[in-house]
Amino acid sequence: MTAFKAFVLQSTNPVKTGVEEWSTDQLDGDVLIKVSYSSVNYKDGIVGRTGNISEFTPLIPGIDLAGVVVESNDQQFKEGDEVIVTSYRLGTGHHGGFSEYAKVPAEWVVPKPDGLSLKEAMVLGTAGFTAALSVEQLEKNGLNPKQGPVLVAGASGGVGSLAVNMLANLGYDVAASTGKKNEEDYLKKLGAKEVLDRDDLVDHENKSTRSSKWAGAVDPVGGKTTQYILSTLSYGASVATSGLAGGVDVSTQVFPFIGRGINWLGIDSVRCPMDIRKNIWKRLATDLKPTCLEDEVVIEVKLEELDQVFKDILEGKVRGRTIVKMG
Repeated sequence: MTAFKAFVLQSTNPVKTGVEEWSTDQLDGDVLIKVSYSSVNYKDGIVGRTGNISEFTPLIPGIDLAGVVVESNDQQFKEGDEVIVTSYRLGTGHHGGFSEYAKVPAEWVVPKPDGLSLKEAMVLGTAGFTAALSVEQLEKNGLNPKQGPVLVAGASGGVGSLAVNMLANLGYDVAASTGKKNEEDYLKKLGAKEVLDRDDLVDHENKSTRSSKWAGAVDPVGGKTTQYILSTLSYGASVATSGLAGGVDVSTQVFPFIGRGINWLGIDSVRCPMDIRKNIWKRLATDLKPTCLEDEVVIEVKLEELDQVFKDILEGKVRGRTIVKMG
C-alpha cells in the first residue's frame, strides 16, 4: 500500500472536486503505474466541471496518463516499463490519470515507443492521438499533398494545433480556422499557410454545396462547422470529424456525397482497436511526431490548478496543450 495525491471528483450534485490523499489499495486493475504526466482534454473539462459522463463518484478523472510500471499481474508488462494509457473508460468509468498512481486493465496499456519521452507522450495524449488518427484516415482515403489545401477547424485547440503541425510537416498546405483573432502568428509558427476566421466557416444558410475548396479537412468541432466543410470539399475529398465543441447536430443533403463523391470519416479514439492504437503511437514517435512539443503549444500545471484549467477549456480559452506534472 502506497499513499499518493489525486485530483478527485467527489460528487456531481452539486459538483465538488479537490486534491485528496488516497492509497494504492483503493485502485483496481492489472497494472500499477507511477504516473509521471497526464494531460487535459475537452472531455476532462466536461467531467471536472459538470460531472457529466462520469459513471460514479468519488472518481479520479483524467483520460490520459504516461508513467512507469510498478507492479503487474500481466506478463506483457514488468516493473520499470514506460507505458501510455489513453481513452477506453479511463477517467470516466475507471480511476484515471490525474493522480500520482494509477491501476488499469492490461489491455488498455500501450508500451511507450522509442522516439517519445513520457512528457512528449502527454503533450500528445488523446488530442495528439486523435489528430494522428485523423491524418492517417484521410491518407487512407486518398489524401496527398499534391491535391490541394487541407483545412483544420478549431486550429488553436489541442487536436487542431497538433494536426496543423503534423500536416505541415508532411508537406501539406494547411488552412487553419480559429475564433481567436490574436492567434495568427501562433498558427503560422505551427505551419499554417493561411489563417481563417471561424465565423467564415459556419453554415448559416443550410446550403448543401458551395464552391469546392479543400482536398481534405480535420474537424474536431462538429455542428454547423461540419456542415460548412461538407459543402466545400473538393471531388473525392474527405473530412475526419472527431469532436463536438461546436454542437452535435449536423444538417446536410445527399448532394455533396453523390455529386462530389466526398467521404465523412468518423474518428473514435475511445474504442480504437489496440493494433491500430499501437501503430498510431509508433507514427507519433516517427513521421507524425510534431515539431512543436517543447514550444509555446505546451502549458504545464499541477493537480491543484486543474479546476481553473477545466473552466478555461470549456470556455475556449485554452491554446494548444495543457499537461499535468506529478510529484
